[in-house]
Amino acid sequence: MGLSRRGGEDSDNVRHIGVDLLNQQDSVAKLSGLADVTHVFYAAYQDRPSWPELVPPNLAMLVNTIDAIEPVAADLQHVSLMQGYKVYGAHLGPFASPAKEADPPHMPPEFNVDQQQFLASRQQGKTWTWSALRRPSVVCGFGLGNPMNLAMVIAIYASISKELGIPLRFPGKPGAYNCLIEMTDAGILAKATVWAATDPGTANQAFNITNGDIFRWSSMWPKIAAFFDIEVAPPLPMSLNDVMADKEELWDRMVARHGLRPTPYADVSSWPFGDFVFAWHYDVLADGSKARRAGFHEYIETERMFMAIFNDMREQHIIP
Repeated sequence: MGLSRRGGEDSDNVRHIGVDLLNQQDSVAKLSGLADVTHVFYAAYQDRPSWPELVPPNLAMLVNTIDAIEPVAADLQHVSLMQGYKVYGAHLGPFASPAKEADPPHMPPEFNVDQQQFLASRQQGKTWTWSALRRPSVVCGFGLGNPMNLAMVIAIYASISKELGIPLRFPGKPGAYNCLIEMTDAGILAKATVWAATDPGTANQAFNITNGDIFRWSSMWPKIAAFFDIEVAPPLPMSLNDVMADKEELWDRMVARHGLRPTPYADVSSWPFGDFVFAWHYDVLADGSKARRAGFHEYIETERMFMAIFNDMREQHIIP
């Protein structure tokens, strides 16, 4: 069962329900028939211009979901919550790293924290449990139309750079090129989510989930450039949201010339998110040992992850 505001096409394994989780009445009307639900995997997100504005809608969607499903799902076993490093204050600036799940909280507002507190409070006295996958930093995978897709940012930026005959320059803030960072592969995260939702030893806890290695852009960037067969030039700080704003016509020509899958530029560009990640001029790391001690041992080298995603995009004719 898949829930989204836009809905989707049903398949043999998934039935889609179009629902506006911000609307309590619509949530009850659309979800009150889900009596057979045993596990809820919650990853909904509503963007807003400021951090305080993020709290009401993102908390409301989770509350409306649980309010609609819990009364009818007699066999509900687990609610899985997807979080991020905002729990540690990564959106505010440098934070203590490697961050640990038991680190003290920071000054609110922060919707990830409010969501976890809601689940912890709601679960009291219930038979179902919750987990918080806290906490991937940057999740990478193949997916179109995702506003937080760094792999797509890099792939489209590199493809357009090659099309223009210019070298690949790291666009982030000074210092970001040499700081330590980590990623989370979408496949690893999916496995961890199922693990945390089904292993009794993970009940009512939060876990950091990462690939298991760390890197610097200064070492990763040349390898990315080599995949796209272009040269590397020294970093040049710039806003991708600004410099890539006029590239839609170029992208459409690339799609036609290279026989790519017709994909709107808006669906392949996540420039604000790229600017956000490339602005981290401090280490962004979390300690993943708690999950390993609890029994989750999946890992992947981040370089291998990037190359696999880029190859997938090429095979799917998204990039040349």
